[in-house]
Amino acid sequence: MPSNVSAGVIAGGVGGIIFGMGMQMMTAPTPDGGQVPMIAMVGQVPIMNDPTGSLAGMNPATLGWIYHLINSAVIGGIFGLLVKGGIQSYGAGLLWGAVYGFAWWILGGLILMPMLLRMPVAAPLMMAPMRPVALGSLMGHLLFGLILGTTFVWLSRGATSRPKLGASR
Repeated sequence: MPSNVSAGVIAGGVGGIIFGMGMQMMTAPTPDGGQVPMIAMVGQVPIMNDPTGSLAGMNPATLGWIYHLINSAVIGGIFGLLVKGGIQSYGAGLLWGAVYGFAWWILGGLILMPMLLRMPVAAPLMMAPMRPVALGSLMGHLLFGLILGTTFVWLSRGATSRPKLGASR
């Protein structure tokens, strides 16, 4: 059975992969009137004073995936620290995961990401073309939280140490 932090990191990674697939499919408007996958928009966050937002010539979508998955694992690890094994049922995992996902939508989707993209805080809600992006981000964060919470409970219960079929108790 993994530690709470390890279970959170793994669960965050699983949730991050599913959320990232949605971000790959959903597009966001660009200042020039075009569209870009949300995951590529994440990859355009200025990193290490690189004004293009691409590190070592990586395309923004690849960089977005790397950034997103690292964040997902860290956010999952924080979840593991916060719950300290206090989540024993799948219902509680769903509830606390959804609450946590909603909190990260506010912190990440409405505050941090807009700031990192040099946009005003809550820009996705204030700018009409970005409102569908805000809704998609909310749904993605909630889904991430639901997956995080249930996967965390599954791992915490010892998913890897289930008795074999036919084994005596």
